[in-house]
Amino acid sequence: MLVSPAAERSQASLLSVLQDMLEDQSNKKLFGLELGSGTGQHVTHFAQELPFITWQPSDITEESRNSIQAYIDATKVQSVLQPVFLDAREPWEKWAGLPQSSCNVIIAINLLQYSSFNTAEGVFKGSGQILKQDGILITYGPYAINGIITPICNEALDQRLREMNPEWGLPDIDVLRQLAFGNGLRLERMIEMEESNKCLVFRKV
Repeated sequence: MLVSPAAERSQASLLSVLQDMLEDQSNKKLFGLELGSGTGQHVTHFAQELPFITWQPSDITEESRNSIQAYIDATKVQSVLQPVFLDAREPWEKWAGLPQSSCNVIIAINLLQYSSFNTAEGVFKGSGQILKQDGILITYGPYAINGIITPICNEALDQRLREMNPEWGLPDIDVLRQLAFGNGLRLERMIEMEESNKCLVFRKV
């Protein structure tokens, strides 16, 4: 079972965003997909507080999928499915067999800054196909805005990421907005979060 201090710190505020965006649908049964679930801390925390959502966690690494399963077992949550392999760079038809227009919500937490542009493209292309009409994609992390990164700590993070992998780095919100638009999504909300992060909420139109 893996432990991420960053996930521990952010899960309460992310839960608040999900509650705010989905509370009007709490009388329905919703389906959610998490891309790059990592340790599994987020999805099991959300499941305990949002029982009306069935969650499909996913990750490309076996180590992460094992950790997710360990959190499911430890928390005994009933609304989190077995973690699956999902590479967001792949066409949506290879997204773990999920049907078109099957998800009410897709979340990607601290994924895009550790990914290539191909992954970001895949996230929006896939979400445009997998989300139901009026469904939402929520991405969380640090971002650039019109090519500018603030504050200094995020600038330093971007530099460290690019030294680790030249394809990584803080994604630009304007670029993501354009990717979204090209795939039937629009940026509906930008929410300031702790530690100089943001939540971006895109809606399928």
